[in-house]
Amino acid sequence: MNKYSKIYKSNEMKFIYYTEISIGVSANAFLLLFHVLNYFLQHRPKPTDLTIGLLALIHLVMLMIVVSQAMDMFGSQGSWDDVTCKAVFFSYRVLWALSLYTSSLLSVLQAITLSPRSSWLDKFKHAFSQRILCSLLVLCMFSMSVSSHLIISITATPNGTSHGLMYATKSCSVLPMSYFLMQTFSTLAIMREVVQIGIMALSSGYMVILLYRHRRKSQHLRDTSLSPRASPEQRATQTILVLMSFFMVICILDCIFSASRLMFNNNPIIYCIHIIVSNNYATVSPYVFLCNEKRIITFVKSIRGRMIDVKLFNERQFSK
Repeated sequence: MNKYSKIYKSNEMKFIYYTEISIGVSANAFLLLFHVLNYFLQHRPKPTDLTIGLLALIHLVMLMIVVSQAMDMFGSQGSWDDVTCKAVFFSYRVLWALSLYTSSLLSVLQAITLSPRSSWLDKFKHAFSQRILCSLLVLCMFSMSVSSHLIISITATPNGTSHGLMYATKSCSVLPMSYFLMQTFSTLAIMREVVQIGIMALSSGYMVILLYRHRRKSQHLRDTSLSPRASPEQRATQTILVLMSFFMVICILDCIFSASRLMFNNNPIIYCIHIIVSNNYATVSPYVFLCNEKRIITFVKSIRGRMIDVKLFNERQFSK
């Protein structure tokens, strides 16, 4: 544990870790609040609003779990028991998988929404959006089964000593598994991510083709080489394409650092980089949505206008 304790006593490491968490929590909380208030006050949600709000909620809970992990890493709380270690790491991996599933479903939903009425995908528009929660529930059960090995392998580290165990946090370690179990769960996890990333790639490629065809058609009708202003659907599609590309990169880096940690004998530097990269998607993704969401400006103006109206009404009542 000494090689890890030296790193986690570093003020620079604390600053990077807590800064990433605070930025991610703030952005996801704002994105979730916007979609909740937009749903109840305006009653005109887009087909993707529910999925984006759900993704923000998943990331918010993920980062709150990361806060507890950080507190244990930097020694600002008491030691955890065995049940707490298992619950924290199992919950985090299940939420990471749900983030993967929700992102792929968001990509598919946007591809279906963007598809023309003549397409065979058009008949799935209403059915798919209504069954997202049921789909996520089934996928959650599958993810829990894939991550079930953590219930066995994660254990509390007695008296801060590891004795050949792999470091997780100050209070928790990973028990060595048999070769068969390790290969089985690793294969399932890799297959899960490959399938989901493949779905993202196919839906993203389909959206790129649709956007390209729409641009060519618009340029032909306008008889100009200048591209017309993008519609809200096109802006939403471009946002999701950027998000999916970023997520694919994060997934690939996560796999690389996981394998590198085993190859380089549990190197603490690789582990530090790994946990920072793993939380990157939950931190950056809400900003991708917020920066391309023009409804936020309209929403803030409407809320401000209502507050001014209430203030004027109260002043009139007071003057009477």
